[in-house]
Amino acid sequence: MGTSSIARRAGLIACLGLSPLPLAAHPLSFTETELTLRIDGTFQVEMICDLDALALGAPQDADDAELVAALFALSSDAFDKRVERLRDLFRRRVRVRFDNEPAPFQVSFIDHGTPRATEAVIPTVLGLTVQLSGVVPAGATEAVFFASRSFADVHLTIVDEARDLRVRSILERGARSDPFDLISSVAAPSRIQVMGQYLRLGFVHIVPEGLDHILFVLGLVLLSTQLRPLVWQVTAFSIAHAVTLTLATFGVFSLPATIVEPLIALSIVYVAIENMLTNQLNRWRPVIIFLFGLLHGLGFAGALAKLELPQGERVLGLVTFNVGIEAGQLAVIVAALGSFGWFRAQPWYRTRLVIPVSAAIAATGIVWAVNRILATQ
Repeated sequence: MGTSSIARRAGLIACLGLSPLPLAAHPLSFTETELTLRIDGTFQVEMICDLDALALGAPQDADDAELVAALFALSSDAFDKRVERLRDLFRRRVRVRFDNEPAPFQVSFIDHGTPRATEAVIPTVLGLTVQLSGVVPAGATEAVFFASRSFADVHLTIVDEARDLRVRSILERGARSDPFDLISSVAAPSRIQVMGQYLRLGFVHIVPEGLDHILFVLGLVLLSTQLRPLVWQVTAFSIAHAVTLTLATFGVFSLPATIVEPLIALSIVYVAIENMLTNQLNRWRPVIIFLFGLLHGLGFAGALAKLELPQGERVLGLVTFNVGIEAGQLAVIVAALGSFGWFRAQPWYRTRLVIPVSAAIAATGIVWAVNRILATQ
């Protein structure tokens, strides 16, 4: 066994030994990407994605301990071939174009073998960062970035070192960026563009990405056999999360995600268990839902902080993001009522639908709460 193979296996063992979480996945619902145009005429792209999963052809939300174990089981030659195929994947499915011509680049997995991989809380072998390096063609006037549908939505930042410019955009899966002008000044996005972008982001944060929020709202729909109590609960939840989303976004109040995320999971458990224990909506439930809404708002704020609000349009971005959340929430309610709302008057509705579905929701929430607590250790 060669030195590189021994080092790789030692790193894998360290990953497995350091991880307190037997079932965990890196929470990557988007591909954070930075394209830097350097003063020396070169470019560098850093993309954040689960490289272990890509190397094995697994989904980005696959269990990372299992991915590490699968890579550990490979021989040195098989591992090297996987890594080379992964490099080919980036060469084939990522493009950096200058004046509509793709530029060649070198592919490096810069976390591999470093403490960022070997000492990570969630186990990983190759890490999360791939670096693509190349040369900007002389006289180029515009740059375009593209990543195929193999990657999640791209949150792209283009950094122009020579002009001290940073331009951020969000690309849907498989979409190209707008051309980045390398000569003229870069215009800020219009208010209509900002509204459309953050409205979509808020909606997508619920449907399909916000499964925990979907299950919470589903728990509200299950117990409420009448529309009016459901409206009261949803209104309390919406007002509460809008308040904490706003306060946290502007730095007035916040809590660390290590506290907020487990509590959000436990809020799902509470609602689901209450659904199983009673068929009556007690008068305190809207108050409790309001308190839970405060927690969910802090979760939304954490997601929005990663997206970054546009400079000069922070309020507009915040408002439209929140409207998108409400639209996603409404879509969940309409879908739930359309799916099983017709059966709410049936005598078997509670025994055949409310209790089994609530039990499944509670079990899911418990697993999430445990995983999120262990991930902070």
